Amino acid sequence: MKLILLTNEEFFVEEDQIISLLFEEGLDVLHLRKPGSDPVYSERLLTLLPDEYHKQIVVHDHFYLKKEFNLMGIHLNSRNPEPPAGYKGHVSKSLHSLEEVTAEKKKFDYVFLSPIFDSISKSGYPSAFDRTLLESAHKSGVIDHRVMALGGVSLQNIPIIKDCGFGGVVIKGDLWNRFDIHSNKDFKSLLDHFKMLRKAVG
Repeated sequence: MKLILLTNEEFFVEEDQIISLLFEEGLDVLHLRKPGSDPVYSERLLTLLPDEYHKQIVVHDHFYLKKEFNLMGIHLNSRNPEPPAGYKGHVSKSLHSLEEVTAEKKKFDYVFLSPIFDSISKSGYPSAFDRTLLESAHKSGVIDHRVMALGGVSLQNIPIIKDCGFGGVVIKGDLWNRFDIHSNKDFKSLLDHFKMLRKAVG
């Protein structure tokens, strides 16, 4: 399975160091998601990251960054529902129902399906699916290698995601909640947890 990480929504001082270390430890794909931010800050972060990791980064906003930094691709969502005219390359998209997955999955390199579990990073954002439904969707071919599980994904429930046939997991709160961007300087516990996530995903 793929191990995908969504960035923290805020920029912070140690971010480039942490992301570089996560790539070193086996992060497959980073989704750069900073809603409402000025593009200059994303440019700065990308400039600070080693060029060798740019091909593993997908942007949710400011799609021109894909070409400028030779990134992996772009991700469509409610803020940016369409790719730029003439765009060629990797495209992924956020979906929120099995019906959407059935209708749209084949149009994209992969899709996010959420919320699989109760959100860790957003309060009041409960799971929209139960395990029986997900297992049935896998048996019928709706959930496959192109569908990534997002929403409440943690070390504890990765085995369930594997059993339901997802192609990967999208991590956010389970990792970033272990590091206070305003006060922490030591990110060893975050890295140690990531290593466990990497091992669990396989």
